[in-house]
Formats: sequence, structure tokens, C-alpha cells
Amino acid sequence: MTIEKGQIAPDFTLHNEERKEITLSAQKGSNVLLLFFPQAFTGVCTKELCNVRDNIVAFNSANAKVYGISVDSPFTLAKFKEEQHLNFDLLSDFNKEVSTAYGSIYESFIGWMKGVSKRSAFVIDKEGVVQYAEVLENAGEVPNFDAINATLANLV
Repeated sequence: MTIEKGQIAPDFTLHNEERKEITLSAQKGSNVLLLFFPQAFTGVCTKELCNVRDNIVAFNSANAKVYGISVDSPFTLAKFKEEQHLNFDLLSDFNKEVSTAYGSIYESFIGWMKGVSKRSAFVIDKEGVVQYAEVLENAGEVPNFDAINATLANLV
């Protein structure tokens, strides 16, 4: 499935790194930035999420809640968040349902791993409508944060 600008974001409930449930539809009234990433503790993922950490003020100013999503377990995500001092929730899509619903799943990753999240970014407005969607095929690339920030600036 491909998620496109203008459609209602598929709702979901996932557990964060503290094993607390986070439901997308409960975030209505705030803008949301979903960042799917392949795996915790890998170079590009660490760089991307630490960049978000270092620029969280810009996202907060846009009334945007940021969520990182991967198929890692909540336990792995908790350790990753702690070590990288991340200041936003990481959500475990261990069962791969949300990554699949958002068209953000590799059938095969690095040749032998099955069902890893593709690096992707989705901006969802206060009403639950997708305003930006980017799914990258190359895990070595990062989302276009200039375009993400411009989208969020238009939603404030």
C-alpha cells in the first residue's frame, strides 16, 4: 500500500520503549511526524535520529509530536533511546503491521533479513490527514528534512 498526501493516515496503536501504548488517532490536535527507520544502533539511523534530537525545538515549535518507528523490540529501543539521549518516543512495530500499512517495509533487507522498516517520513496534520509522505528505497539516504520542516511550517 502507498500512503499519499491528502489521505487519512492509517490509525495504529504501538508500544513505545517503555511498553506504553501510543495510538495515532489519540494525537489529533497535534501535528505528527512519523519516522520509520530500519534498525536501532546502525550508522545512518543513529545519525538521522540524533539530528532530530538536536533539532527537536523546531518540531516542538510546529506543535509536532515526533515518533520513531522500527521493527526492533521495545527493549532494544529503550537501550537505543537511553544511549543516544533521544527526546522523543520510539515505537516498536515488532509485528510489522504498521510498517506494512504505510508501505514502509522491505521484503528483503541486506539480502537475508525479512521485514525491516524502510526509512520513511510522514507528516500528519492535526486532523489526521497526511500532508507529506516520503518512502526511501535506499536505506543509506535520509528523508528531506527541509521539505518536512516546510510542510510543518505551513501547518502551524
